[in-house]
Amino acid sequence: MYRTIGRLLLVSLLSMAIHTPGTRSARHRAPTRSATRDLIGQPPAAPPDVAALLTAAHGAPPVICALAAHAIRNTGWGYWTDAPSTPLARVGAEYERERDAKDLPAADEDRLLAGLASDDACVRELSVRLLSGESGDRVANALQSRLTSPDASLRAIAAFGLGLSETRAAPDELIKTLHDATAAVRANSAWALGRIDNGRALSPLVQLFRDGDSTVRQAAVGAVGRFDSTSAIPSLIRVLQQDAAPSVRRDAAWALGKLEAREAANALAATLSHDSDPRVREMSAWAIGNAEATSGASALVTALQKDDDDKVREMSAWALARTEDRAASEALNAAALNDHSARVRGTAAWAIGQLSERSEGSRVPAGLLHVLKDEDDEARLRAAWALGQFRDSSALPAIKEALNVEKLSEVRRALVRALIKSGGRSDRALTDLLSSNDASVREAAVRGLAGADSFGPWPWPEPRPRPFP
Repeated sequence: MYRTIGRLLLVSLLSMAIHTPGTRSARHRAPTRSATRDLIGQPPAAPPDVAALLTAAHGAPPVICALAAHAIRNTGWGYWTDAPSTPLARVGAEYERERDAKDLPAADEDRLLAGLASDDACVRELSVRLLSGESGDRVANALQSRLTSPDASLRAIAAFGLGLSETRAAPDELIKTLHDATAAVRANSAWALGRIDNGRALSPLVQLFRDGDSTVRQAAVGAVGRFDSTSAIPSLIRVLQQDAAPSVRRDAAWALGKLEAREAANALAATLSHDSDPRVREMSAWAIGNAEATSGASALVTALQKDDDDKVREMSAWALARTEDRAASEALNAAALNDHSARVRGTAAWAIGQLSERSEGSRVPAGLLHVLKDEDDEARLRAAWALGQFRDSSALPAIKEALNVEKLSEVRRALVRALIKSGGRSDRALTDLLSSNDASVREAAVRGLAGADSFGPWPWPEPRPRPFP
């Protein structure tokens, strides 16, 4: 939805140009019908009218400009919204963008390069995003040359553009700008080097862990987390333990988890137990789980039982399933029974199902049956899925009862799966489902009659999205 909104706003920006004084030339006409179809996601693709776009961008409200900027080019991991310093200062959210980039004429590239120095933030934002989609050396060389500009804002946006384009020819120049007098330039250069992932930048980035600006430290820590190297793990642990800024500690925990640093489990467990910021604790729980560090399981259990933040408890439940610590089943069962958060109850149920694969022949715990009646749809779905993991015939009465009252088709499909895996394949309840008004339920019943293994791994509800910088 946001992608469509952004593209429609981009069309609106272009359309505004026809009403702007001095824009009545053929070059500034409103987009054609075919061009407009392209901007809202239908082929054929056409290069934007850069002159009209930049003219219309002047004075555009920041939120509208953010939507338009996110609608053009720069597709890929993370939507590039994690850059430390952008012209619009992170106005807007992470919008999906999808556009087939085409190289622009040299004249348009020159307009966009000039737009980088505009006094209008919207013009600068649109210019750098369009430029970063250009192939070839011309734009990359032009951006590199601006890293030495006397204008700090131009140096910062040049580093931003080089990171967006992930050009492989720029690491040496960006490494030099890590010593820039302006924090925004250092931060963007660190971020860009993380995108480029050149090994020569690792040591200079680690040196920035002691930078006096927290934004620079955060960018450097996040960049190091993207390198496929474990040499920085001791430095990241020090940042996790000592940095004064919660945002930096959080990214240090993310980097350690991304690197699957099991040697950091004790430090992460201590942070999970004692850090004052819930976002740092949540990330520490994620890192322990992502590293599958069993030595951190005790801290995860404590957090699940006692942390006052719902997100921390939920992430701890997820992480306990990742550590495969069957001793955690009791704590997960208690969370499924008693936690006041539906997300925590649902993820605890999911984790119980995950751990059941290591406990062949075990009985369905009371917490799972409790969540099966939860008022929250997602929690019931996870509980229904988890029930199937146990293959416990004693749960059949509860499954049948749930099937009789469940209204949501996705949950009913999961219950059919649980019925089959628990030994109810020939049960009358399954045969009756073949006459259901819900096609997805009828399909699940047919799969069930075909055999308990015909479902494959479906359904597999995932926990709440894992946090990233």
